[in-house]
Amino acid sequence: MSKQRTLILVKPDSVQRGLAGQIIGRIEAKGMQLAGLKLLHMNEARASRLYEPHVGKPFYDGLVKYMTSGPIVALCVEGYNAIDQMRTIMGATNPSQAAPGTIRGDFGQRVDNNCVHGSDSPESAARELPIFFEEGELVSYEANFTKWL
Repeated sequence: MSKQRTLILVKPDSVQRGLAGQIIGRIEAKGMQLAGLKLLHMNEARASRLYEPHVGKPFYDGLVKYMTSGPIVALCVEGYNAIDQMRTIMGATNPSQAAPGTIRGDFGQRVDNNCVHGSDSPESAARELPIFFEEGELVSYEANFTKWL
């Protein structure tokens, strides 16, 4: 197990529904540490950089429009095996297939408005994190509880 950083976005539907606090609470309850946190309205340039791997796919334009439709919360989450652990607690991309107890399983209703985004690999995290955070904006610290994880 290695300590990793990953990008998590609380998407516009979750922010509009007042779910950001509950989602962040679940991340922290899992034992992940917040290394960065921002509330922002994503512009089209930033959304295009984030979703560059999906350019040309049928859902791309709708995804960019959705992600720029309202405020989001951008998180840099740090912890042991953070990418896989966050993918597990987020649940399947399609909320109707996401297990109860996951963020998408409990809060999501539609695949196109599915509450959260998370990096899917170390390579994606390395590409995505700088889109939202400059290195000087991220905080490293050793929380007292980590010795128990």
